[in-house]
Amino acid sequence: MSRKVLLTAVAVLGLGLSSGAWSQNIKIAILGPMAFVQGENHWAGAEMARDEINKAGGISVGGAKRQIELVKIDTNEIQSVPDATNAIERAITRDKVDFLVGGFRSEAVLAMQEVAMDAKKLFLGAGAADAKLTENVTKDYERYKYWFRITPTKSADLVKTVFAVLGAVGAQIRTDLKKETPKVAILSEKAAWTEAIVKAAEANLPKMKMEVVGTWQPSPIATDVTAELSAIKRSGADIVFTIVSGPMGIVLGRQMGELQLPAIAFGINVEAQKDGFWQATAGKGNYVATLDTFSEVEVTPKMIPFVKAFKERFKKAPTYNAATYDAIHILQVAIEQTGSIDANKLIPVIEKMEHVGAAATASWDKSHDLIWAVGKTSGIAVQWQDGQKVAFWPPQTKGMKPFKMPKQ
Repeated sequence: MSRKVLLTAVAVLGLGLSSGAWSQNIKIAILGPMAFVQGENHWAGAEMARDEINKAGGISVGGAKRQIELVKIDTNEIQSVPDATNAIERAITRDKVDFLVGGFRSEAVLAMQEVAMDAKKLFLGAGAADAKLTENVTKDYERYKYWFRITPTKSADLVKTVFAVLGAVGAQIRTDLKKETPKVAILSEKAAWTEAIVKAAEANLPKMKMEVVGTWQPSPIATDVTAELSAIKRSGADIVFTIVSGPMGIVLGRQMGELQLPAIAFGINVEAQKDGFWQATAGKGNYVATLDTFSEVEVTPKMIPFVKAFKERFKKAPTYNAATYDAIHILQVAIEQTGSIDANKLIPVIEKMEHVGAAATASWDKSHDLIWAVGKTSGIAVQWQDGQKVAFWPPQTKGMKPFKMPKQ
């Protein structure tokens, strides 16, 4: 039997007999690269949501309380797209989960999306930024309506956030270093999700009175970027604009320090969101800055309590992938409002929802993408300052601290 036939059979059966009929628990697959920090945070955020909800009695479904059961699915997606599609197929056909939450690498999530849509399973994405995921919803709503992006915003909206912060950093360089046209080197991992950001940076930074001195695109799992950073140092760059989601982010931070590169590293660096970044870079990642999602600042009323509880439980700060916590609470709200776990009943509820979560105040457009807004879904920016990860943007948010320039 082909994969599509098998998944279609599962979907048809689900119309009359959901997996909830086989189990009193609501089964949620948490999909992620579990050997990496991204998957660890997918799982940790989901555990916190599960434990909160179950401790309070569970989710009310048609008058009956049902517990959440999480199923950990290691997609190995950083290393293999086929592994990811096989993993999500097992979650659906073997584990018979009700919902799918997670995903990280855009190439893998695009492939997993197809499997989930074949089975008509609601899939809440918590990691992939590729715009194609929600463009699919627009192109073929009936097939792809089961997909929603929970975090992060799509690549084009990440660009909006990055440029807003870059504008502030550029202004500080002009003031502090007396450089009217700061030089920017673009250092991006070579991946599908980064393509739109690289193109936008190359096109728009000159309009922001910044000079692009070059673009470098090593592998997401590169273990040495000395050659790229040496070239960047020779270019005289004031800013290294980073677009990095994989383990290369640690290498980047450490080797910038080793080369004493007198530039600010700012952009997206998922590894720099981790509390362990400072130690992993042997203390050489000073002044590295990145977009982030969580900090002890009041982006939403739930963020500080969530971050504190996460740190107390896991002895580290959450990365954006821990927004699986919000995904599960979104499911809870929709299920309790409809009294059902039927995806087709939940979809219109989520479409109209504004959800105040730990990561963001989220609402969705017609393509099931997050609606971008500073202070709601834009996220925050943080910088490593002498061993401490400090939030500095957006400045109007309570709890933000000043951005620091490296010594010249």
